[in-house]
Amino acid sequence: IAMLCVPSRMKIARAGQKARLALRLAGGFLFGFFWAAAFALYYLSDELPRELEGKDIIITGTIHSLPKLYDQNKSFIFKVEQSKFNENYIIVPPRILLSWNAAFQPENAPPVPDVQPGSRWQLNVRLRRPHGNVNPDGFDYEVWLLKQGIRATGYVRYDGKADVKNRMLDNFVPTPCNVVNRARSHLREHIRAALPDARYAGVIVALVMGDQQGIDASDWDLFNCTGISHLVSISGLHITLISGMFAAFVAFLWRHSFFTGLALPLLLPARKVAALAGALMACGYVLLAGFGLPAQRTLYMLLIVAAALWMGRVTRVSPILCAALGVVLLVDPWAVLSPGFWLSFGAVGIILYITVGRKNRLPPDAGKSARWRQAMLAAARTQLAITLGLVPLTLLFFGRISLISPLANAIAIPLVGMVVTPMALVGGVMPSFLARWLLGAAHWLVEVLAAFLNWLGAFSFAVWNAPLPSAWCFFVALLGTLWMLAPRGWPARWLGLPCWFPLLLAVPAHPPEGEAQAIALDTGQGSAVLVETRHHRMLYDTGPAYSPRADAGTRVIIPYLNARGIDALDAVVISHGDKDHAGGAASLLAYPDIPVRHVYSPLKPDDPLLALAKRHDICLEGLAWEWDGVSFEMLGPTEAGLMAAKDKKHANAASCVLKITAGRHSMILPGDIGIREEADLLARMPERLKADILLAPHHGSKSSSSQPFLEAVAPSLAIFQAGYRNRYGHPHSAVYKRYGMLGATRVRTDEAGAVIVRFGDGVKASEWRKEHARYWYGR
Repeated sequence: IAMLCVPSRMKIARAGQKARLALRLAGGFLFGFFWAAAFALYYLSDELPRELEGKDIIITGTIHSLPKLYDQNKSFIFKVEQSKFNENYIIVPPRILLSWNAAFQPENAPPVPDVQPGSRWQLNVRLRRPHGNVNPDGFDYEVWLLKQGIRATGYVRYDGKADVKNRMLDNFVPTPCNVVNRARSHLREHIRAALPDARYAGVIVALVMGDQQGIDASDWDLFNCTGISHLVSISGLHITLISGMFAAFVAFLWRHSFFTGLALPLLLPARKVAALAGALMACGYVLLAGFGLPAQRTLYMLLIVAAALWMGRVTRVSPILCAALGVVLLVDPWAVLSPGFWLSFGAVGIILYITVGRKNRLPPDAGKSARWRQAMLAAARTQLAITLGLVPLTLLFFGRISLISPLANAIAIPLVGMVVTPMALVGGVMPSFLARWLLGAAHWLVEVLAAFLNWLGAFSFAVWNAPLPSAWCFFVALLGTLWMLAPRGWPARWLGLPCWFPLLLAVPAHPPEGEAQAIALDTGQGSAVLVETRHHRMLYDTGPAYSPRADAGTRVIIPYLNARGIDALDAVVISHGDKDHAGGAASLLAYPDIPVRHVYSPLKPDDPLLALAKRHDICLEGLAWEWDGVSFEMLGPTEAGLMAAKDKKHANAASCVLKITAGRHSMILPGDIGIREEADLLARMPERLKADILLAPHHGSKSSSSQPFLEAVAPSLAIFQAGYRNRYGHPHSAVYKRYGMLGATRVRTDEAGAVIVRFGDGVKASEWRKEHARYWYGR
């Protein structure tokens, strides 16, 4: 009877273990859910009242971040101490993001002053609630603001009178955060002064203190293409290197009792002192570097190791990594929304997966050359394993893989990690006359590396582009990757490679023959519509230019095309030359990975944009073509309209008016035509204006969308591409009502995000903010 009872007791014990494990998992899930919900509730409670948007508010507070400098624009986080509206005290969110831009000030405004972290200011500002462009697979600006605790954005305004409202009250307010930020500011200025007008000074600044704003967009393209962008930041390697060097230096001094003969190791072991020194140095450097995710992960792991050494505990790497993961999520539950979170912890996880528990020892009598060779082979295997292991995550987040990254990293990692970064760090704290030599030498090495990377990235096979994978493709590829990287002796490890085929060989999904799909991208105050047929892609307008260094081409259009796996555009139609329609054209036409075969526009032959076009034709009435059963027809402009457009005041008159017909339904893209051009279309071709979908002319301004024109078009769906709280007041309230009175469904990109329309046998429209709602979108 006792022998029969033993198995049943073992089964009961095993069941109890499984039940406890399930309860722990459920408890952890519930705790994580409610912890993140509590964070969301706390930060979302600080809302700017809608009635205060766009009003002049006087605020007093301190500069709470390292200011970002973009030409004449300065951007910084402002910590509000008090705020007033119409001489009455009000409550606004405590952390706001402000820009101080000379280009937006009146001509009589004084120059933008030098703002330093920690200084207290009184400012006249106009604020708005958090809002960003929302597009498929695009950067979510609103969740980024939420993660930073920023619940309002705005700009500093000069009111045209004596600027007594915008003035500095105190040069420095001593708080721990202000001290750190002021130190970072001085360090940045020290490096820039040592490298005046240097091409890669921004890279040196990024290596020393994690401030990446000085790196040009072209350099980022190069680093991403070659797969070394992780090196141009404060990574775990940098922090471990600095912490280890400082710990070794302190341990050396402690073992020699600082050469005083006090026998300090007898009072406290040198290992404990080194662990404490390394931990303190890591804390200080991470604060100086901006406290990014990879830096946090490394810091927490080093602190756990130091604590274990002090307590005499034996530690393993995997529990340390899990503990660091838990601390990161406790501090910031939204970290899981950042690609850097998954790539950082994923890289360390892969290293553990391919090393822990696997033995590869040399015989005791092995020479130095054999040991050196084994170390080099181990480093190469680790780098190759990281590259392969991160392929599914890289494709999931970015839709592209650098095929040359193993070779590029084999050169860049030792050069940047072991030579450039130590030289830059030492040069950053040296006096100016010494810093010029050290930082200059580090900059020269970066120049040499960049030349090598440019040569390497010029190969046609450098980058593999693919659409962002579906969930099942990603998980199959992930399982295949783990199978490939399994230990020796694991059966048929080669079977992991076919698991990648659905991921690597995926093609973009396109509408069937005879149908068309159009997406009106949310670019702010501007226009950009991508039209797709079965085998062709056309972009109508390229969105606005946001600043001299940023436009809709680089911020919205190119990321969307890469995410979709679209590697070429058959045509780009630039309706006219206004910046809100052609602002992203230069970036798009110059982008080598997405060639543009044909450009249509009314631009003059000497326009700089046309120098970037491989083939250009003027869009005129009567121009027509057909793709995959879908017809495209230019309804305007006429020759007379082009002549009128020679005067810049009438540039809108030359807008390309394009009609797209698929099956029984059609769409009209009219650019910025006004009432006069609408009347001209009515006089020339009233029967050809009927369309189911209409992109509202001139963003819905009061100088367009006349009643006769709308009655002739009779749209069932009207799309308004306009920026949130734009200064033009688009769409005009009377025009917006006019569309509603005609029975048209009205959709605004500032409210709906990107609008996707498929038409052919029928018309189906979807709004991205509704289809992919998030609680931080703030309705």
